[in-house]
Amino acid sequence: MIRAEKLYKKYGALEALKGLDVEIKSNTLTYIVGPNGSGKTTFIKSVLGLVKPTSGNIFVDGTKLNGIYNYRAKIGYMPQIASFPENLSVKEVLTLLKEIRNVNEKFDDELIHLLNLEKEFEKRIKTLSGGTKQKLNAVIAFLFNPQILILDEPSAGLDPVSSSILKDKILKEKNAGKTILFTSHIMSELEELAEEIIFLLEGSICFAGKKDELIAMTGEKNLERAIANLMVGEKV
Repeated sequence: MIRAEKLYKKYGALEALKGLDVEIKSNTLTYIVGPNGSGKTTFIKSVLGLVKPTSGNIFVDGTKLNGIYNYRAKIGYMPQIASFPENLSVKEVLTLLKEIRNVNEKFDDELIHLLNLEKEFEKRIKTLSGGTKQKLNAVIAFLFNPQILILDEPSAGLDPVSSSILKDKILKEKNAGKTILFTSHIMSELEELAEEIIFLLEGSICFAGKKDELIAMTGEKNLERAIANLMVGEKV
């Protein structure tokens, strides 16, 4: 579903990505992990078309990304920090996005009801709490029934109940055949959701494979300890 070939990205003298070769398979929950500055954000933004690689290729659903952007309609993106027009209401933001997309397909508004967001519809964005903005952020990611979901720290700022609802929704979409790529620092979330792991360090891939393979290769008891093993630079 998503494939990178010899992907490089330089910012001046800084190499953010160093020849990445990786494939994210369809119908999987793939977790990207790595310390700050490892290239996670650059890779995600490259897939979204927000960053142009210095060299190399990215393919999404078999289509080579080379100045085309219509593939984005297949992707639902949940950034870590959402930014919406502050003078609009929640309802106006959702209406605006639907009008911009101009699609006739059925919207996935399940999270609106599950997260009880209807009661916030008439409130302006600038009056919302951080947690409520994050709920809206989640709703928008799923709204257009995308085949690919890219979720950056999806549970950040959510209360435990809302976080649990979102995790259930993520699993439901995976079981429906969606491809999901996410980042998170919440270990319990990773243990529950992640199937595949991509570990980046200084712009290079140190590990790409199944969660159970990483645990076995590091000799650790669980995913949290296996990731910590990689973080301190031990070889697998």
